[in-house]
Amino acid sequence: MSNAVDSVAKKYVKGPDIHEGMLNRVEAAIRAYDPCLSCSTHAVGQMPIQLDIVAPDGTLVKTLKRD
Repeated sequence: MSNAVDSVAKKYVKGPDIHEGMLNRVEAAIRAYDPCLSCSTHAVGQMPIQLDIVAPDGTLVKTLKRD
C-alpha cells in the first residue's frame, strides 16, 4: 500500500499547486488493498484522509485534509 501511495504521489504531485483531487487519487490507491469489495468501491471520496506533502529535505510543504 505504501508503494502504491508513493507511486501515485510521484506521478500526480507536480509543482506548488496540489488540489483536493489528489486526495481522491491517494484514496483509490489505498482502497485497491481493501479486501472487502463493497467497502473498496462504495463511498469513494468520503474517506477521512490527511495527505502531508513533504519536500526532499523533510520540510512540510502542504497538508490536505478531508474529514
